[in-house]
Amino acid sequence: MSNDHDPLLSLAHTQSPHETPRSGSRILVAYFSRSGNTRVVAGLIQRGLGADLFEIRPAHAYPEDYLETVEQARQERDSGFEPELQNKVHALSDYDTIYLGFPIWGETAPPIVRAFLSAHDLTGKTLIPFNTHGGYGLGNSRSVLVKHTPKTKVLEGFVMKGEQERKTMERVNGWLSDHPLTR
Repeated sequence: MSNDHDPLLSLAHTQSPHETPRSGSRILVAYFSRSGNTRVVAGLIQRGLGADLFEIRPAHAYPEDYLETVEQARQERDSGFEPELQNKVHALSDYDTIYLGFPIWGETAPPIVRAFLSAHDLTGKTLIPFNTHGGYGLGNSRSVLVKHTPKTKVLEGFVMKGEQERKTMERVNGWLSDHPLTR
């Protein structure tokens, strides 16, 4: 999916590096997206729930080159390295539910997502993942979430294979219509 001229990408706006826009919602949609696929899903969920939106960004961007990013992420994963975050969610206590979106990298959560979880106390909150992947499924990403948020209720989330992009809007909207928070 190209980021250029994609009307769905306009659904997912981002915040300044120092604040999370507040709508009064008790729901936050936090996401990391390298290519834009997860950003689209995040924007649809945010819009569908009237939630606040937060983009997880590393302080130092991953390389533009895909293979360089894969190698860097592999090294970070294997060493347990958690990259520095560009920003954190302020007033996290204002939220009861966090939708956390990210692509699956190397059959797990990207290192920047582990860094996000380590940097934020989600005790007592509900965490609902939404993921995109290239065909290998969720890998061990759920166990990463549970390990990093032991006092958080982690629910089943939304999963989408990357080639299914054309049907993104209808799939996300269908999932949201069956979701307990939208009933």
